[in-house]
Amino acid sequence: MMLNTLFDQSSLFLQQLVNGVTLGSIYALIAVGYTMVYGVIQLINFAHGEIYMLGAFLSFSLVTGFFGIGLPFGLAVVIAVIFCALAGVLLDVVAYRPLRRAPRLAALITAIGMSIFLQNLALLIWGAQIKSFPREVIPAFFSAPALQFGDVVISWLQVVILATAVSLMVILQLIVHYTRIGRAMRAIAQDKTAAALMGVNVDRVVSYTFALGSGLGGVAGILVGLYYNAVYPTMGYFAGIKAFAAAVLGGIGSIPGAILGGGILGLAEVFGGGYISSSYSDGIAYAVMILVILVKPTGLFGRFAKDKA
Repeated sequence: MMLNTLFDQSSLFLQQLVNGVTLGSIYALIAVGYTMVYGVIQLINFAHGEIYMLGAFLSFSLVTGFFGIGLPFGLAVVIAVIFCALAGVLLDVVAYRPLRRAPRLAALITAIGMSIFLQNLALLIWGAQIKSFPREVIPAFFSAPALQFGDVVISWLQVVILATAVSLMVILQLIVHYTRIGRAMRAIAQDKTAAALMGVNVDRVVSYTFALGSGLGGVAGILVGLYYNAVYPTMGYFAGIKAFAAAVLGGIGSIPGAILGGGILGLAEVFGGGYISSSYSDGIAYAVMILVILVKPTGLFGRFAKDKA
């Protein structure tokens, strides 16, 4: 009897671990968008969660023929991600670029305003009801178990989510550290004025940063839409707040910090919901973030920095 109890407990732990890592990898993809933009222009882009939401809605609409054309799943995902990247650039050009020299509070209020605008735009286009992907448009193997040992099941969709998140994070790190545009991003993050004097086109690099971060957010939205099979206009708000918390936990402005923060937040939320109560899962995740910030105010990978004149 005791052995059976121990086995059940270990199975529950392993299953929750798998679920937590899966959820954490999604939070990390969204958090990277926050931290990249903040690292380059010190702006908290609160509309980033809505880009994530657009990725989910666009992929749903393209595969179900909502706009009159039904596309294969893979092609729909590619188009949705490209659209999200372009939407991020448009967001920068229309809403943030004119405020580049304005006080930070003006840009922050604008970001909140764009978040509300995009939520209501989605509400007008798709309505308030939760949308679900029909079975026939989702690759059949996604719901099949990839690995199973005892009561612990890892689905192919979870494998795809983890593999996608890890691959994109590796590619992002390579872009940031080993490409010309990546060097320009790091130069602007260190000193925007000096970078401009050295010939760096600041506006172009910032737009590229928005495109990269928004593309990752779009991927995360598609993965979440498939994982929970639920797409709705406010999904970006809740996920965006959690991803922002993950970015703060890891150290806002640090890409490795955003990845680690997303993982910790996902694990805290899942284990808290599984072992304490699902009603408190969000509160437990935020409590972990607050404890870390109390011990290390700049986050796990953050550093104190003086404002540049």
